[in-house]
Amino acid sequence: MNTANLQLEGLLMAIAGLNQMLVTKGVVTVEEIDKCLARSEQTVLGDDRVVEDLSPANRDAIAFPVRLLRLANSMSDSAGTPSFGELARMVGETKGPDNDQL
Repeated sequence: MNTANLQLEGLLMAIAGLNQMLVTKGVVTVEEIDKCLARSEQTVLGDDRVVEDLSPANRDAIAFPVRLLRLANSMSDSAGTPSFGELARMVGETKGPDNDQL
């Protein structure tokens, strides 16, 4: 596996942990984090370069980190966040079809 992928995996899980800590401390709510991440997903997917120049698989790749963080945010509880592998699998299972697959 590419070392950069492993670094991104660690970074995403660190961000998920920080988000959970902020919710636990009452700094933000799960809903506020989700709203912020939803805006981020729309921003990245609305970029003209993404829409015009990238394949559906590459668009999914760009959106993957935000989708994983949104899922982690919605599933975190006092027991913690699911593993990266579990979250990644669920992101793949929950994403809708691409426009060219409709």
